[in-house]
Amino acid sequence: MSTTHDATWLARTSITTRYLSNLIWRCWDALQEHLARQDLRATLSGLSDRELMDIGARRGEIDYLASHRATDPRDIRDRMMI
Repeated sequence: MSTTHDATWLARTSITTRYLSNLIWRCWDALQEHLARQDLRATLSGLSDRELMDIGARRGEIDYLASHRATDPRDIRDRMMI
């Protein structure tokens, strides 16, 4: 009987641990993104219509802007006017 052991279990454990760690970080990042969207939505909802107009947004665009934070609302409106 040989006393040497196969090390493939160690590689599988390492991959599984790395996968699980990445999964947890992706979930954490998704949660942080969700909370940031909620915070932005609440902040924009708290603004008056005049303040929203000053930043180039309408009340009906708040959900879209919160979901697409990198989008400039003026660009959307310009394309809609064409």
